[in-house]
Amino acid sequence: MPAPYNTHTTTDELVTDYTSIIKDKVILTTGVSSGSLGGFFVQSIAKAKPAWIILAARNTEKLRNTAAEITEAQPDIQVRTLQVDLGSLKSVREAAAQVNSWDDIPVIDVLVNNAGIMAVDYSLSPEGVESHLATNHLGPFLFTNLIIKKILAAKEPRIAVVSSDGHRMHPIRFYDYNFDDGKTYDRWFGYGQSKTANMLFAISLAQKLGIKHNLQAFSLHPGVIWTNLGNHLDWSVDLDGLKNADRSLGNREGWKEFEAKPLERGAATHIYAAFDPGLKANNGGYLIDCHVADPLEDTVLPWATSSLEAEKLWQLSEKLVGQEFPY
Repeated sequence: MPAPYNTHTTTDELVTDYTSIIKDKVILTTGVSSGSLGGFFVQSIAKAKPAWIILAARNTEKLRNTAAEITEAQPDIQVRTLQVDLGSLKSVREAAAQVNSWDDIPVIDVLVNNAGIMAVDYSLSPEGVESHLATNHLGPFLFTNLIIKKILAAKEPRIAVVSSDGHRMHPIRFYDYNFDDGKTYDRWFGYGQSKTANMLFAISLAQKLGIKHNLQAFSLHPGVIWTNLGNHLDWSVDLDGLKNADRSLGNREGWKEFEAKPLERGAATHIYAAFDPGLKANNGGYLIDCHVADPLEDTVLPWATSSLEAEKLWQLSEKLVGQEFPY
């Protein structure tokens, strides 16, 4: 019987259970600043002695700090840093080219697309796409596809995409992803659209590369965790904005209190998605609280689990990044 993991499961529990799986793996994670979910994830799995931990982030100082913390705690692990701004396709292409040039790292066993932004003011990426969709989806979409050969070279390649139950806030606006140039923009609707995109991306990866290349891909909701992701928000105001948006959509979250998790529980589903050996039958699935989400019990909207929506998003994403990936 599988272990009864749940919302109370911690990163240390999973690292203990998955030590033999994590050991000697090459793991690339985006968004790894200290005090973040990504930072806590890489520091936790370092205890299981992977071969390489590749740290990717926009801020080079934060990259150095996280790398130093890992090296100090686990001096035998090889650590490499990669500067990338996922909101810029030019930066993404440069970072992917750098990864592909590393002859000493021919294989990436696990990619964790963790980096993202949440509930920011309306702005456009350098390529003219609303910033949540650009940073949280298009950047990871392009980066993943550009380094996919190294991922597929792994014996059991796996990709984890950090989404959120915030996908409930909006489906993909296929014909108006920029919210009428910001005129109809709501920061939570913009965030929701991008989190829906994360779930659909995992579905597409599993469907396109699962059978042929043995790739497993999953999206996940880590829970509500107070990290630096929301440092720009005034929660005395913005929490009401979120609740009002939920109420306008009829979502149960508009009337209930949020139950926050500490980092050691919040990053547990990252580890579950990246390494649990029993998930293959649920390839492309959406995970929450270290289990496959139950649409009847958990917050799972049908627009984020549709294969049709996933394929439409893949085609739109190819158009927006200006490159096709016909798997």
